[in-house]
Amino acid sequence: MHDLVIRGALLLDGLGSSPRHGDVGVRDGRIAEIGEVTDSAKETIDAGGLALMPGIIDNHTHYDAQLTWDPSASPSPALGVTTAIIGNCGFTIAPCRPADRDLVMRNLTQVEGMSLEVLRSGIRWEFESVPQYLDMLERRGAALNIASFVGHSALRSYVMGEAATQRVATDAEIAEMRALVLEAMRAGAIGFSTSTSPAHNGEAGVPMPSRLADEKELRALVVSLKDAGRGVFMLTKGGHTRMAFLEELAAQSTRPVVVAALLHSSTNPDAVFRDLDAARDATARGHKVVGAMSCCPLSMDFTLHSPYTFEGLESWKPALGKKDEAFRNVLRDPKFRNSMRKELATPAHFRLFNGQWSQVRVVESARKDLEQRSIAELAGQAGKDPLDFMLDLALEESLDTVFTALLLNSDEEAVGRMLRHPASMVSLSDAGAHLTFFNDAGFGLHLLGHWVRELGVLSLEDAARRLTGQPAAVFGIKERGVLKPGYQADLLLFDPASVNRGPNRRVFDLPGGHPRLTTDAVGVHGVWVNGVRIVRDGDLDRSRRPGRLLRDFA
Repeated sequence: MHDLVIRGALLLDGLGSSPRHGDVGVRDGRIAEIGEVTDSAKETIDAGGLALMPGIIDNHTHYDAQLTWDPSASPSPALGVTTAIIGNCGFTIAPCRPADRDLVMRNLTQVEGMSLEVLRSGIRWEFESVPQYLDMLERRGAALNIASFVGHSALRSYVMGEAATQRVATDAEIAEMRALVLEAMRAGAIGFSTSTSPAHNGEAGVPMPSRLADEKELRALVVSLKDAGRGVFMLTKGGHTRMAFLEELAAQSTRPVVVAALLHSSTNPDAVFRDLDAARDATARGHKVVGAMSCCPLSMDFTLHSPYTFEGLESWKPALGKKDEAFRNVLRDPKFRNSMRKELATPAHFRLFNGQWSQVRVVESARKDLEQRSIAELAGQAGKDPLDFMLDLALEESLDTVFTALLLNSDEEAVGRMLRHPASMVSLSDAGAHLTFFNDAGFGLHLLGHWVRELGVLSLEDAARRLTGQPAAVFGIKERGVLKPGYQADLLLFDPASVNRGPNRRVFDLPGGHPRLTTDAVGVHGVWVNGVRIVRDGDLDRSRRPGRLLRDFA
């Protein structure tokens, strides 16, 4: 007897095969039978033609801190995600010495847009090393399956202390970090992650530690994956980091390299395709390189209290780390403003904002007549430069004005080309981070609804493959991501005619009642993790923790 049979579903196997109608039987947490299932079951669901696919594998999340207080990893499971990879960009909370905890939290507040009060009251520091952190996650359990990178910035801070943000590492320090990578890999880390992005700054605008690493250090740490015999290298790429160098790392480590964050800029439209083509060509030469791209437009809410949108600009550096009146004085300075204008006049690929003032709107202002209007329009009406108008308005309102910016991936024709590119992988939800700025945790449902049903850019079966079988193969996740007898029963049952993500909304459920953005699923009827149903008609059962800490990878 099966524990569960889902009958009459449109089956999407996660490999891109043509859809077919059939049944799926589940026993002991695994898929036991596919096709025409005649055995009886403890529970039978008539799918009535709904689509059944493997659960979504979200390969770019930042739930590292949240999982210590919220094992449900909300909102991802309700949005069809059954496996989340944490620790991306090198921003992990282990290893971490007790004396460094507050610094790590303050850096996360800056680089990942998290409330310091939330982190201080929420994180359960029951660990120091990566093995101890993984053991804690396994002990606490989670609603979904978790795999974790060992993060470069955490390693540097652990080994080098304050010098981690000041200089390159010595040979002895590199050797110590390398030993910690191997220790983490033996304990079950999925790979090694880092960032060279100029947008990634910690407290007071100091670059995150990984940005101080030279190529010698990176090479040594990435090649350690060869000694581990498995693992993926994940990099959030700065514009100065050469794709040729990343191919060298793929060749020398013999491991896949995942390059983020590949997003299309309308002011430099060809750059992302050059990177994708380079990844394709490297793979053709036997050196696996994959481009992590988003299927969502990158929009961000912000105030000048926390202007993440501008912090990757070289000209913004004089404002980084300044507080109160000192910060306001920088914003008033004509030289500072002219420097910003000059930099924005020269578009750059790996930069969030390139001066598209027509795509920046006022969301909340003491002057209600300004709301939902673009900075370009308002500045033109006032006869002012757009940058001056925005900064002056924010200063008049004690920096409380809320803006929203459509930053990247706004050209749907270009994003469609990226989705179809053989070197691309759908990614970059950033779930668990930037909680008050944006929320793309529903990226998979957006792919199935917007790009498949509404635009027809991908077939339903190929979209399912890109969310399941493809990331499982890239990251070496065993027995998941495919509808196949013997594989774990991570399942998503949805209506192809209505599936999508809902609009973002603000909730106040973080520790201390602090806010975050969330979204609701549309058209999701059920989600199962290891055969246990955790979502029914879009509602997540937070009491269930059937997820597993994944430690064994191909």
